[in-house]
Amino acid sequence: MVQNMSMSTVAISQCSVFCGPNNEWRNSGQMKEIHIVFGVQRLYLCSHGRKTLSFVGQSDVSQPGNVRVEAGWLFRGGDKGSESDASCERSESANEDILMFFFQLDLATRVQYALNVEQYEIAQELRNKLTEVESEVIKLQENRRGSASKSEVQDIAISLLRLRADLQNAIQSENYNLAAELRDEISKLEAESLAASVKAQAYENVQYTFRLGQKVKHKIFGYHAVICGMDPVCFESKSWMETANIEKLARGPDQPFYQVLVNVHDDPNLLVAYVPEENLLTPDQQDTQDRFDHPYVSFLFYGADAAGDLIPIKQLREKYNQPRHELPHDPQNEEDGKDA
Repeated sequence: MVQNMSMSTVAISQCSVFCGPNNEWRNSGQMKEIHIVFGVQRLYLCSHGRKTLSFVGQSDVSQPGNVRVEAGWLFRGGDKGSESDASCERSESANEDILMFFFQLDLATRVQYALNVEQYEIAQELRNKLTEVESEVIKLQENRRGSASKSEVQDIAISLLRLRADLQNAIQSENYNLAAELRDEISKLEAESLAASVKAQAYENVQYTFRLGQKVKHKIFGYHAVICGMDPVCFESKSWMETANIEKLARGPDQPFYQVLVNVHDDPNLLVAYVPEENLLTPDQQDTQDRFDHPYVSFLFYGADAAGDLIPIKQLREKYNQPRHELPHDPQNEEDGKDA
């Protein structure tokens, strides 16, 4: 798939990735840019126009260094949003999350290619970079979502065990002032543990109305979109929630929120939105068959199923722990096929 490792082009349907030390980048139209820096190395991950994603910059993976990500919208039209403006649900963090996911896919492809052509040293260097990127992705997710509920419960449980052991030692050594402080800490942590357990249970039992790849329509703004990600509750910042008027929703922030790709024919400026479940509905059959275009579709989905919805790639399903969707069996279709 990759022709060479220093100057390469990876084609994924309509989306392309360009890497090379002498590449130039120009801003044209709406673009989302992510700078991924490995020490002195800088890669740019961009969505450009309707068809292209680009990495631009040096592709020398031998340089050591930590990953740093900077992201921002280069298109500035309608950033503030309002109650009657669909841009109020635009999400830079959701867009960044998608592009970082694409970068992971691309690095994994490069690793596999290097192994196939027996370039084992390059494969190892790429693996190391992939590990760095995966660590950065985890940090970004934790910054956006907070600690994962299960991990949080486990960490609190370990802390409680240590504090109880310290309490026992303090009592045995008759250090009652320390014992009193430890009891207070234990009581506080037990309350946090209960809250974290309830939160973890709620996350595990969340029921999503919509699924990955499903075509949807916005109840208020009327644009058509495709589900490409989902969260059990709103994980955006307080400032974003204020701009999007989340407090005015009937179900507030404690409902599933979806990352959606907005059809460029409906709104070419929105690109990616973060939408509460109550603001989405299933379009009628005719709408699902209408043309849908978006620069990210070709690397997140295989294509369309018989119902007109999109089929998510395996890695996307694994990211959100979602099962493969099977269309219901329709005996009438079989009869029609036999007649034909």
